[in-house]
Amino acid sequence: MYTLEQTQEFVKKFIADNKFNHEPEGLYEPIEYVLSIGGKRLRPVLCVMAYNLFSNNINNVIAPAMGVEVFHNFTLLHDDIMDNADYRRNMPTVHKKWNDNTAILSGDAMMVEAYKQLLKYKGKNFREILEVFTQTALEVCEGQQYDMNFETQQNVTENEYLKMIELKTAVLIAAALKIGSLAAESSMEDADNLYKYGYNVGMAFQLQDDYLDVFGDFDVFGKKIGGDIVSNKKTFLLISALNIAKGKTLKLLKSILKDSNIDADKKIKIITGIYIELGVDKLSTKKMKEFLDNAFIYLDKVNVSDNKKEELKKFAISLSERSN
Repeated sequence: MYTLEQTQEFVKKFIADNKFNHEPEGLYEPIEYVLSIGGKRLRPVLCVMAYNLFSNNINNVIAPAMGVEVFHNFTLLHDDIMDNADYRRNMPTVHKKWNDNTAILSGDAMMVEAYKQLLKYKGKNFREILEVFTQTALEVCEGQQYDMNFETQQNVTENEYLKMIELKTAVLIAAALKIGSLAAESSMEDADNLYKYGYNVGMAFQLQDDYLDVFGDFDVFGKKIGGDIVSNKKTFLLISALNIAKGKTLKLLKSILKDSNIDADKKIKIITGIYIELGVDKLSTKKMKEFLDNAFIYLDKVNVSDNKKEELKKFAISLSERSN
């Protein structure tokens, strides 16, 4: 069995060694740029780790894992345009470094490249892997649409928010694990339990991401702190605050959200203070822990020895302690 750190190094080296230095340069240079600026490589690492539960020959799964990573980064290129984000992983976003049209077209090419990577897998479960990936790709688009809808939707419930992050974030993490399991020709039951483990890990990951957007450190987190607050993004924190707040606190919160002329730093300070006053920061971490606990339940059901699952347990625990 490979450790989490060894798997991360394996994936990191593979991505570094596989350059997108093709012509035309204007199409491929942004792809090379976005794949070279780092990131946690969460999805391909989990794909390889799932495979490694059943087989040590991890070279056989690296192409599908790469396909998942390329697809994920494609979504980031387009998401950053929609969000008008200036930075990704402490670096200028593609649409800022180049322009919107370049980010759109390079993103489109990455979607195709993701399928090219999947086509390199020659095992007997190829059709099943392709079906999982294709369904997941569509679900990620659905999640992004819900996220966009929330920008103008007056009232967003907690359940609606959780459905959105399920589609936008959790399903791709879940799919990465299931694809790795299928590539290793595991039982369908094991593949499904790993999917459910990944779903719960993904939900916890996104809740933590939203939390860090408010309570994180820019130098560590890699994105401007408070961006969700400035844009009135419907996160678990904001939805919970609107549900809990009463009287003067609720009136203040709503007035700040409606004030388009308020200074960004002032808005962040006031709303962060309201979050702390209402305890929604603690509610967020509690909800994240619920998902992590569920993740362990499904991981325990996977039919391999406990010591083989130790690295995936270690990974899930690290999510609750992460600062970026």
